[in-house]
Amino acid sequence: MFLKKIKKRDGSIVDFDQQRIKNAVHKAFLAVELENGENAEAVTEETIALLKERFREVIPSVENVQDIIVEVLKKKGYTKVAQAYEDYRRKKEELRVLRETLGIEPKLTVNALEVLKARYLLRDEKENIIETPAQLFRRVARAIAKVDKAYGDDAEKNERIFYEMMAKLEFLPNSPTLFNAGTAMGQLSACFVLPVPDSLEGIFTAVKNMALIEQTGGGVGFNFSQLRPKGDIVRSTKGVASGPVSFMRIFDVATEVIKAGGKRRGAMMGILRVDHPDILEFITAKQNPTFLSNFNVSVAVTDEFMQSVAADEAYWLVNPRNNEKVRQLKARDVWNLIARSAWASGDPGVVFIDEINRHNPTPEVGRIESTNPCGEQPLLPYESCNLGSINLSRMVKDGKVNWDKLRLTVRNAVHFLDNVVDANVFPLKEIAEITRANRKIGLGVMGFADMLILLGVPYDSGEALKLAEQVMGFIQKEAHEKSREIGEARGSFPNFERSIWRDKYSAFRNATVTTVAPTGTISIIAGCSSGIEPLFAVSFIRNVLGGARLFETNVLFEAVAKARGFYSAQLLEEVAKTGSVQKIAGVPDDVKRLFVTALDIAPVWHVRMQAAFQKFTDNAVSKTVNMPFEAKVEDVKEIFELAWRLKCKGITVFRYGSKPEQVLYIGEVKSKEGTFVSAQSEYAGGCPTPNCPFPS
Repeated sequence: MFLKKIKKRDGSIVDFDQQRIKNAVHKAFLAVELENGENAEAVTEETIALLKERFREVIPSVENVQDIIVEVLKKKGYTKVAQAYEDYRRKKEELRVLRETLGIEPKLTVNALEVLKARYLLRDEKENIIETPAQLFRRVARAIAKVDKAYGDDAEKNERIFYEMMAKLEFLPNSPTLFNAGTAMGQLSACFVLPVPDSLEGIFTAVKNMALIEQTGGGVGFNFSQLRPKGDIVRSTKGVASGPVSFMRIFDVATEVIKAGGKRRGAMMGILRVDHPDILEFITAKQNPTFLSNFNVSVAVTDEFMQSVAADEAYWLVNPRNNEKVRQLKARDVWNLIARSAWASGDPGVVFIDEINRHNPTPEVGRIESTNPCGEQPLLPYESCNLGSINLSRMVKDGKVNWDKLRLTVRNAVHFLDNVVDANVFPLKEIAEITRANRKIGLGVMGFADMLILLGVPYDSGEALKLAEQVMGFIQKEAHEKSREIGEARGSFPNFERSIWRDKYSAFRNATVTTVAPTGTISIIAGCSSGIEPLFAVSFIRNVLGGARLFETNVLFEAVAKARGFYSAQLLEEVAKTGSVQKIAGVPDDVKRLFVTALDIAPVWHVRMQAAFQKFTDNAVSKTVNMPFEAKVEDVKEIFELAWRLKCKGITVFRYGSKPEQVLYIGEVKSKEGTFVSAQSEYAGGCPTPNCPFPS
């Protein structure tokens, strides 16, 4: 009976499967040596032989098998593979202990745990980690629920609710809330916009304020359109102005030396109106990849400009110092330059500034001129917003959307985010005043691609667009209803009577309620796809923090492959060479149709998906339009124009390979076995550059 059965960690006895050993060893060799060949085969054979020799009369345990694998690896001289296998085994055991401690099933991955340790868990003065993930969630839940005491609500009950939805990875707030809630720092928002006045004092005040925000983990957006153009007169010094782009360098250098909050690199959005005299310099500024490297940049285009493009007319550039018309440019020439620059480098993006202001909830308070670094959060000068995302992959049950669970999660998340406004310690008085006056929050989603797979719906399909509208429409309706209820109980946001909501609701707590952010690292923690992005790869090599590598496969694909009987480590290795299953012979056609990646999908589907979510989002939607290396400038222009027609608030494209520094590489990690897709530890999908997406 030897080697017929094996004892699992829970004590149950199951059939022994030799292929599982081979697959595990194969993955270890791929991660460490980037090769397999005869090595994994030989290790597997000797492991089986030793098991047969040592366990003739008793059933081996999983731990027994793993011990022998390590023994054989070391014996054969594969020391690095043995060490990596041991490390991975230890981390998996740590996760099992964590699950027992939580009393729930958080399904943290090994990489998620590494990211939490590196970025989120609190440390003492000697940089020793002093909290567990469970304690992190408890710290955040307690700090945010504490607000309820001031309103006479049950803070202890709400702490349990907040803790559970975070610990179950059903909802996570933006990173600064996870970093700072319940700490002396206390700054909880991810998104800020600061004004840049046309004076030396005003510019350097903005730099100082930016530094204070980035120190706490926030990202900042600026509109530089008030600055007089290059060569313009400066009466106070009898000199000439150097222009917006030159001053952006000061912000860029300052950000370079600030490690935001000690947790992550700062990021900024720089915006310039299309009618600013320096617009051509701005459009081409980032063709040099080392210039303004901490900025995402976008051109603010107006309705009038887009109409001039359509009519092939000229338009005026206007000096912001005195509103004088300076000269004319052909709109199509400028539009073509924007598309060509975006094709070449991924920058600039486009912000449809009039479309944004058509949906400005407080037009009597001020006009929106900028967004946060990834474009999903338009804000007034000095305004901030705190975000959070629902993990849609946890909102599916038995192949259907679990609407009841989604409703409850939306309502609890709105309550949580509204409390954050009260709990927040703002870095500037001006930010505190306008943020509390409007109480903007941004509830969004992540794991949408996973939800589609669980429902059996291809991402690039009409059915997926319909589901996107249905899901986001439901979230919008429930979120608004909850904001109304809180407004009735606790009072509307102070600018309510100056808002678009005064004629629609009897009370309303938040000037905006919904935002679709790129999520970034919080989707790594949640173990789901990023925001509303498709999968970026089905199988790949993950460069985890600390220099190690993991061989990762989408868990849903692995489950389908095992259930359908076509799973093997050899298959996953083939997939990892491109990240895509589309040309893999062993994968059934219906599975290929379901597991499409960002580069498998025609670019128009990215825009259509963004537009579908935008229909039911108060703020804006962060979405990268991934384009293959072979895409043409004309393709970029068509994408921009489709986004305009579909009433997106902005659009960003990324042509693979257009930037020298990426966090996702396809077929560029070389080995004896070929080439593999490689992703950095905190890349979850979307734009594969260090600044985009900025982890929300």
